[in-house]
Amino acid sequence: MTIDDAPREALRGGPRELLRWVATGAAVSRADLSRLSGLSPSTVSQRVEALINQGLLEETGAGRSRGGRRPRQLAVPTGGAVVGAIDLGAHHARVGTLDLSGRVVQGRTLPVRIEDGPEQVLGALLAEVAALAAAPGDPTASGVASSATGSTTAGALRGIGIGIPGPVQHSTGRIVSPSRMPGWNGFDVAAFCAGRVDVPIIVDNDANLMALGAHRTAHSELDHAVYIKAGTGIGSGVISSGRLHRGAQGSAGDISHCRVVADPAPPCSCGNAGCLEAVASGAALVTALRDQGVPVTDLTGVIRLIDDGDRHATALARQAGRAIGEILAVVVNFFNPQVVAIGGRLADCEPLLASMRATLYERCLPLATQTLLIERVATGQDVGITGAAHLVIDHVVAAN
Repeated sequence: MTIDDAPREALRGGPRELLRWVATGAAVSRADLSRLSGLSPSTVSQRVEALINQGLLEETGAGRSRGGRRPRQLAVPTGGAVVGAIDLGAHHARVGTLDLSGRVVQGRTLPVRIEDGPEQVLGALLAEVAALAAAPGDPTASGVASSATGSTTAGALRGIGIGIPGPVQHSTGRIVSPSRMPGWNGFDVAAFCAGRVDVPIIVDNDANLMALGAHRTAHSELDHAVYIKAGTGIGSGVISSGRLHRGAQGSAGDISHCRVVADPAPPCSCGNAGCLEAVASGAALVTALRDQGVPVTDLTGVIRLIDDGDRHATALARQAGRAIGEILAVVVNFFNPQVVAIGGRLADCEPLLASMRATLYERCLPLATQTLLIERVATGQDVGITGAAHLVIDHVVAAN
């Protein structure tokens, strides 16, 4: 059983949680960890020593005495190991390196053309991660070196997490029937990357990474949450019992192809009609405005029109918010989360958010919304790479 498969009760005081408490400053000593976890001092000491041996924790000196020997303080190393992260989108990718606490060390946003195919796109992004890890002035500079064959050998780089804007079979790292990624169907991302980078590669859907990053950053105390990523496409990630829930094959949370409009309905890229993505995604808004004769070329233009109060764009944003709210109402009634948070480029669209919120309150059972938080994802552009980094950190902790 992996750390992701373990029930939340079993993770209490587990290596990942001990690491998180030190990383967030909740604990600075073994005594603090024993108090927080309820574990015996000997058990905590054993787990801490294992984390130190793995290079995931370090001792930084003696703390204040409370009547006995001064406790040795603990910290997450900030000048050594890093993890790499790639959050791939349809038109842009966010890449970065993060320390073992999940703090961004370096980040960069790059334009991409998803239609260029997986080898070209992923090869370029892996090279960017290696460049960030070996950047001058970065303490990991001596840990990454490129050979003549194009492979990368990592010392301080402990792994790379990759988010893909399409369905991913998490157990294999293979992409399955993506609707907006020509040439990517069936591509084994994990195997391709593993052949170029000599560190563990963890691949997941981008909405799952956003969910994990947002949850660890803003809602780690909550057990049940749903995070929606609304940009060019639409997806969601689910946190259940404090951990990322992927379902049997990795498609849990994929709301993009739930039907919301009866015939006649706009065609969807999946081959059906009336799907949520076909009526409420950024791409759908661009298409709908063009059909109305509004000259707009991309989602940036749509958002600009909404900010300027354009009545056509605003009306479409409200319709999109209602459509998203209708699907989420089913999710909320069924799953009963503590928070529903929306991220992605459409999250800053106030008419969409207001319409989504109103629909949720209208369509959900009162008990389901009694204490429900409905909000924006507040962790900014690095939420995806933060989630990717935590996937890698969890893997490193579980593997040792």
